[in-house]
Amino acid sequence: MSLGTRPAANAAERADNGAMVLPGRSHLRAQRAVKIGSLAFLILALSAATLLLGRYTVTIPDFFHIVAGADIPGASFIVMENRIPRVLIGILVGGAFGAAGAVFQTMLRNPLASPDIIGISYGASASAVFAIAFLGASGLALSGFAMAGALAVALAIYVISRRGSVAGYRLILVGIGFSAVLQAVVSFLLTRTDINVATDALAWLNGSLNSSNWDRVTVLSMALAVLAPAVVVLSRPLRGLELGDDAAAGLGVNVERSRLALIVTGVLLAAVATAAAGPVAFIAFLSGPIARRLLGGYRPLGTAALVGMVIVLAGDFAGANLIPGVSLPVGVITGVLGAPFLLWLLATANRSGQGG
Repeated sequence: MSLGTRPAANAAERADNGAMVLPGRSHLRAQRAVKIGSLAFLILALSAATLLLGRYTVTIPDFFHIVAGADIPGASFIVMENRIPRVLIGILVGGAFGAAGAVFQTMLRNPLASPDIIGISYGASASAVFAIAFLGASGLALSGFAMAGALAVALAIYVISRRGSVAGYRLILVGIGFSAVLQAVVSFLLTRTDINVATDALAWLNGSLNSSNWDRVTVLSMALAVLAPAVVVLSRPLRGLELGDDAAAGLGVNVERSRLALIVTGVLLAAVATAAAGPVAFIAFLSGPIARRLLGGYRPLGTAALVGMVIVLAGDFAGANLIPGVSLPVGVITGVLGAPFLLWLLATANRSGQGG
């Protein structure tokens, strides 16, 4: 081949390579779209199952008549005041926990870095138990205490783990230490209060959708209407932070400011979800890794939110219908699922030589 024809040959090779890469990318996008669509379908199916099935079965025609305004004795109250708020709270709580977990795990590059592992949910729990046991708080006041406790603990973890810059492993270790301390605080508070009050506090600590109502739906919807756009905007530096502080700084990311903004937003997402349904175990921890495996390492926050919705709705339906005559809180079901996953994650990370 002459020298004059070599550039043309190189151009042809690049064109062939590009033609091979584009179909591969299109196929990958199509696979991701199918999986995301499957998650959305699961959410719809689980919502329909919760709305129609259970101890009192509602037919599809009756459901639409009730939603349209018809008054069917017994069924109207069950659908409008119990099941629809329950489904909506499950979707909103699952999405908030899932997105919060993915924010922390991606930012700190560690699947253990989720609000329910590093003590933030326990901060909300300790504050809420104190409010229940000694102040008689309930409703919006209880939600406010839970949010304040989560924010206070997150701030303490951030300050203690910060030495020049926040290292992911330091923040996780400090958070695990706070979890242990706050569990002891919760246990102490429960021993210092009346047995009936302690029972109410334990019901809240299990994480449940049983107390769902339209007031909680409204408050949680308003909070997420503010936080969801904030997460979308603030998550732009996440891809850079995932590469490490030096690489992120080289890409023009203000590392400390971006990380602090993401921590505050992630804490608020977890806090409002905890305030609405209690500390539902392991949702934030499970959603991100499952979303990542579904999408082959690609982990947008939206997919983690969808996974969180699926887990909460499936756990709630299973808890209400798994054992005849017994209704288990969703937090019990997710705790049973999450503990083995945590052990498996630790075991596989150790075998592959990945640091925690």
